[in-house]
Amino acid sequence: MSKIISHSLFTDFDISLFKAGKHFRLYEKLGSHLIEVNGEQGVYFAVWAPSAQSVSVIGDFNSWNGNECQLEVRWDSSGIWEGFIPGVQKGAVYKYRIRSFNNNALTEKTDPFSLYCEHPPQTASIVWDLDYKWKDDKWMKSRKDTNALDKPYSVYEVHLGSWKRHQAEDRFLTYRELAEDLVNYVKETGFTHVELMPVMEYPYDPSWGYQLVGYFAPTSRFGTPQDFMYLVDKLHQAGIGVILDWVPSHFPDDGHGLGYFDGSNLYEHPDRRKGYHPDWKSLVFNYGRNEVRAFLISNAIFWLQHYHADGLRVDAVASMLYLDYSREEGGWEPNIFGGRENLDAVSFLKEFNEAVYTNFEGVQTIAEESTAFPMVSRPTFQGGLGFGMKWMMGWMHDTLQYFKRETIYRKYHQNDLTFSMTYAFSENFMLPISHDEVVHGKYSVLGRMPGDEWQQFANLRLLYGYMFTHPGAKLLFMGSEFGQRREWNFAGSLDWHLLESKFNSGIKNVITDLNALYKLNPAMHEKQFSPEGFEWISYDDHQNAVLAFIRKGNNVKGDVIVVCNFTPVVRTDYRIGLPRKGKLVQIFNSDDERYGGSGVTNEAKIKIDKEEYHGKPFSASLVLPPLGVIAFKIS
Repeated sequence: MSKIISHSLFTDFDISLFKAGKHFRLYEKLGSHLIEVNGEQGVYFAVWAPSAQSVSVIGDFNSWNGNECQLEVRWDSSGIWEGFIPGVQKGAVYKYRIRSFNNNALTEKTDPFSLYCEHPPQTASIVWDLDYKWKDDKWMKSRKDTNALDKPYSVYEVHLGSWKRHQAEDRFLTYRELAEDLVNYVKETGFTHVELMPVMEYPYDPSWGYQLVGYFAPTSRFGTPQDFMYLVDKLHQAGIGVILDWVPSHFPDDGHGLGYFDGSNLYEHPDRRKGYHPDWKSLVFNYGRNEVRAFLISNAIFWLQHYHADGLRVDAVASMLYLDYSREEGGWEPNIFGGRENLDAVSFLKEFNEAVYTNFEGVQTIAEESTAFPMVSRPTFQGGLGFGMKWMMGWMHDTLQYFKRETIYRKYHQNDLTFSMTYAFSENFMLPISHDEVVHGKYSVLGRMPGDEWQQFANLRLLYGYMFTHPGAKLLFMGSEFGQRREWNFAGSLDWHLLESKFNSGIKNVITDLNALYKLNPAMHEKQFSPEGFEWISYDDHQNAVLAFIRKGNNVKGDVIVVCNFTPVVRTDYRIGLPRKGKLVQIFNSDDERYGGSGVTNEAKIKIDKEEYHGKPFSASLVLPPLGVIAFKIS
């Protein structure tokens, strides 16, 4: 193997941008790059390690000898070490051996910008490229319209390792196998998007991917980077958007990772009150350090550019925003104004969103933010954080709490359902029933439902009907769409055999039809984030536990009338007020026998009477099925 050759991909402008925290394509410079120098093929290596006294590239090409390929530090005080090693080829395995100035400690680190990593528990980086011929031009050209906020946004949340396993070999499905099975399934059930729990390389399976080490590398558990591109490509060709879970909130302290990278607190905040998560026992990024901000925003841009992601769901935003998040009194320090907001993190999130929306059309950023922090999904020029959407955690908590109750007591808790409408349009909300709600002793969604088997499934159909007709985008975790009874287990497959049951297959049919209802009726999505898109008919019938409302779009003739009966009692001759004359045509009934329901229904067309009711000039008499939701249009 040849000795290392001095070479740089950095210009002076690159360095100035990097130091200022404004270089958002660092992956084009840092990391390992297959290039040609002076007619020789090889790999250029570059790593940021300002507190190192020496940095070597060790790998299978030099027998892991730390003396042979020592990088040179740049003269410009950027802290970047770099060099070109002739003869190194794609597939070479390597690490950085770093000797620290601080204590002369010697560590071996994974490349923070590696494109591909060894299969855990192995921890080395792999020289790779991003060559791939995409076939999703049609999707990418139409994405700006498809992903707009006035379009349907129904998300299927997936953990790739446990969605389905290869039965004969008892192993994960590969990215390419998922590109057949998962794509066909999502298309069949009608979801508009998938959200993939973190696919970036992570060392520890029970973290579900939320403890990242390889921020630029899709996990090798399921194949190569090109295999993952193939999966995204196939989803796009099927008309399905791809949201990636993104974790800029923390990272593990594994010895080969970002923690104490060059012998100093390089990526993590040096103050443990800001740099350590007591809940997750992980490290927190230093959002006030320019180079760290550039690293994180470059990472977001990378997945949108090279993997054609259509959105980023940002994990644990609340933990970033608050200095006292999950900390005891005395375990945090107020900001310069005496408040508890992490001003560096607030600034970082705004800059991240500005960079994403400036560089890409037709993408969305989504915040998992569990507090009342204001204007999370409002533009930064209005003083907001700049996200496209925010998870509606309050709706999720109140709704699941309501559905857990025995139906006889629900009349005392109607406010659990109606309260969400008092703040539903303060943000662009996505209604989530996510993986977090079906683990850690919380039971599955079905397992929360009261009553006998029939009532449990009827309640589940009612919950989903209420969810899909409520304003906002939707998200449902895998397995919930067919009523999996046990909690999610990351180490196993979903219980696909349950689809042999009429009740479970009925739930899947409900979700398929609700997705169609949501997509095909503009009133269900055109104004889903605007108060103009919703009107109560009746919210105060506590005694019967009934809600009735109207979903509105741009055309009044497309309005959808929704009535929910949250008890197992059939309500006959139940009158509701209506805004105009005509006939009511039923377009959905969660009690349909096809779904496992009892088949209580209304006539095909229901006469609308000129009789004032609920403050409306017209009204009609309906039959409300037990534990059911019904939807109508006026013809």
